[in-house]
Amino acid sequence: MWTYQVKTDTMLIAIMVNQTECDMIAYTYILRCSDGTLYTGWTTDLDRRVKEHNSEDCGAKYTKTRRPVKLVYYERFEEDDEKEAKRSAMKREWFIKNKLTKKQKEVLIAGGSK
Repeated sequence: MWTYQVKTDTMLIAIMVNQTECDMIAYTYILRCSDGTLYTGWTTDLDRRVKEHNSEDCGAKYTKTRRPVKLVYYERFEEDDEKEAKRSAMKREWFIKNKLTKKQKEVLIAGGSK
């Protein structure tokens, strides 16, 4: 619980505010590799992860030989709990990787980020 005090010309007002934890965010994303293939992953920091995929030091084994990669699609999962956000992103990653054909992924990409 946080307490804020606001002073006006005639009175001092104390405002009690419930402290809430920040929502936790995770992402499922699709990259287009330089050879035209698609790579799907999940992360809690989308900008950092895309940079890692394009860097010499980091990134997935699959994308290391297919640089540069370009972010073409992502979905954002915002939950009250960090584990739930990660779990949602991982489930979606699994579904896209294992259940969608490349053609279906292209349709998803064409529809834009959620």
